Amino acid sequence: MLVPLRQCTVFMLLLLLVAGSAFAAEPRPFDARYRLEVSGWPNATIEHRLSHAGAEWQSVMRTAITLARGHESSRFTIGEAVHSLHYSSGYRLLGIGKDYELNRESLTRLPDRQAALFELSRRAVADDCTTPCRLRYVDHRGREERIDYQRLGQHTLELPAGRFESIRVEVTEPDSPERRLVFSFHPDVPGLLLAMEYYRDGKRLSQLRLSELSLAAAELASTSTGK
Repeated sequence: MLVPLRQCTVFMLLLLLVAGSAFAAEPRPFDARYRLEVSGWPNATIEHRLSHAGAEWQSVMRTAITLARGHESSRFTIGEAVHSLHYSSGYRLLGIGKDYELNRESLTRLPDRQAALFELSRRAVADDCTTPCRLRYVDHRGREERIDYQRLGQHTLELPAGRFESIRVEVTEPDSPERRLVFSFHPDVPGLLLAMEYYRDGKRLSQLRLSELSLAAAELASTSTGK
């Protein structure tokens, strides 16, 4: 889930870690679980499910710790670009929170941030952005946001879920270059995040690692030893 980094509280970081190409891999449904470590907070588990019914896809993320919980859900279609159809989210911190929803009319120009994360993973594989490229999306309130990203190359990851080849992408905001996210995506499963690291002023403040993976289709044709 993409988030304006300058507005990122610790809790939002727990929840919101998280134009396509015809040459990107075909999407595949999956269920993934992650372990998130944030400096000064207890570790958390994040669940991410990508599923589809007909031409529509749905991406859902959920997490919860003792004091906080939240979820985001997005429905979208996939063509040359990702087109959002509906978005909803809800957050609770110390019993106080709020729910958000965006309908099709609010998402005609730009994708929501769940769909934008899926789109970023496709661009990471299909594009060769070694200099910053830009992705625009709308946040949970429907406000336009922008991120810059560049591909850092391929890297082999040893994770609790297995051994994976990954495509690494660095993400920053135009006005906050001191804060950056480094995403590691699976090259053959669009939308599947393998790992994430969050840095501020050169110091790593949190990291996310894939702990479990279940694919609805055939097993990964890669070096993965995960299930």
